[in-house]
Amino acid sequence: MSAAPAVILAGGLSRRMGGGNKALRMLAGETLLARVIARLAPQCGRLAINANGDPGAFAEYGLPVIADGIAGFAGPLAGVLAGMEWAADQGADSVVSVSVDTPFLPQDLVHRLFEARGRSGMAIAASSGDGGRLRDHPTCALWPVALAPELREALESGLHRVGQFAAAHDPGRAVFDSRPLDPFLNLNTPEDLARAARLV
Repeated sequence: MSAAPAVILAGGLSRRMGGGNKALRMLAGETLLARVIARLAPQCGRLAINANGDPGAFAEYGLPVIADGIAGFAGPLAGVLAGMEWAADQGADSVVSVSVDTPFLPQDLVHRLFEARGRSGMAIAASSGDGGRLRDHPTCALWPVALAPELREALESGLHRVGQFAAAHDPGRAVFDSRPLDPFLNLNTPEDLARAARLV
């Protein structure tokens, strides 16, 4: 079986980061995007970037850049749809999504997602917190591309929460230990970047 394709979700407006292109923010001398590519590329097949605006901003990475097919910056769920439709064009039956602001992704993420697939073929990442409580990270997930028409309909009807769409399809969960560091730590603010730089 060939490795599943994957899409890096980098299409947001980065309001809490002060605007601009979050994917190209620097963390200890490398962009967030470069760090996520380094983690994800060895695990997957073809890799694409979901981003809106000028695709030339990502030219140095040599990856296809796919924009949302839903207008108006509809959030990461629109990026998941773009990834599904791109993967379907590659002849794939599933696609992995990750967020560009998670530079500490597990190096066995894709394998573990496939192992955890639920009845629908979907799996989401989760991390165990204090007291054994699980925290879902639905932007880091395995999606069957057959769900693309349903997802498009949901987006066009106003649904924008990734977790809500995922939960409706009884996903499996790939659970990762959050000690000593949650591998899905996401960086939303300049302060988050500064803290992450101390962890690198």
